[in-house]
Amino acid sequence: MNQEYTVDPSRLVSPDMTPADAEEVSLRPKTLDDYIGQEKVKGNLRIYLRAAQQRGEAMDHILLYGPPGLGKTTLAGIVAAEMGVQIRITSGPAIEKPGDLAALLTNLQEGDILFIDEIHRLSRQVEEVLYPALEDFALDIMIGKGPAAQSIRINLPHFTLVGATTRAGQLTGPLRDRFGIILKLEPYSPDELASIIVRSAGILNVPITREGALELAKCARGTPRIANRMLKRVRDFATVQGDGTIDREAAVTARRQMDIDELGLDEMDRSVLRAIIELYGGGPVGLETLAANLGEESVTLEDVCEPYLMQLGFLTRTPRGRCVTRLAYEHLHMAVPRRLNGDEDDGQTSMY
Repeated sequence: MNQEYTVDPSRLVSPDMTPADAEEVSLRPKTLDDYIGQEKVKGNLRIYLRAAQQRGEAMDHILLYGPPGLGKTTLAGIVAAEMGVQIRITSGPAIEKPGDLAALLTNLQEGDILFIDEIHRLSRQVEEVLYPALEDFALDIMIGKGPAAQSIRINLPHFTLVGATTRAGQLTGPLRDRFGIILKLEPYSPDELASIIVRSAGILNVPITREGALELAKCARGTPRIANRMLKRVRDFATVQGDGTIDREAAVTARRQMDIDELGLDEMDRSVLRAIIELYGGGPVGLETLAANLGEESVTLEDVCEPYLMQLGFLTRTPRGRCVTRLAYEHLHMAVPRRLNGDEDDGQTSMY
């Protein structure tokens, strides 16, 4: 079989931020009461906020980690709003030199929040400057060169660093240990996503039924960002092809026209599963081989497609490569091989 797969680079179900998501800023909740889901994180964070307010102190440094699109930036903004302070937003790759970090820190006021997205991508030199700023609220700067060089310490206001990362394992130990509060965000349930969609539809003045919202929530891959993006695109279909109201029928029709199935898989996800099944008999197949066949970068498959396919139980990683499971065959309505029909077989057992 020599089938050529082409993939649209701007995937609707991508959890990463895209230029088209600029409208999403207005959909972000401003308080903890408006923030839907993540009940355990919200409960703990509410206690930390109240305690800091009662003591009249700045919040301790916070690390938020989890998959993209779950609301880490939104939570940072909520912390700033609840504490009544300003927030400065930047990202790890944007801070190239220690001087860039020093400029950010010296412009903060007492109690302000510095939010660094993708904090695991900070350079080592910048990270070294950040350590004394987090612990002692001071900057150690070298002035001059050679024998005349001298170290000057600049005192900083008591600020709160909120770091966000999708890869907590790539944070260095010394940096991770300097965060007093570490919170993990989990994927959302369909009911929680449906509530988020109903709230966003109210802000956007889009008529929607609970059934329509739940239909969109089921294919949002547990991510609010994707849910809001789906809402805005289905709104377009409902406006042009219907009466403007998003009910279950309108949601299903729009979803099918966008080639997204009921579990949120798009053509790229299905092409990965079909390639493993049709070209390699269900696996195992190496990641590089699979990427070359699909004309994609291996890191794209590993970071974008595989996590959700593994979460659904459609794909497994083995020492010899990737394998699809019986659930993947059933979802694609393909004949299940006899070796996968056993009740205990998960796609790996038959290899050994």
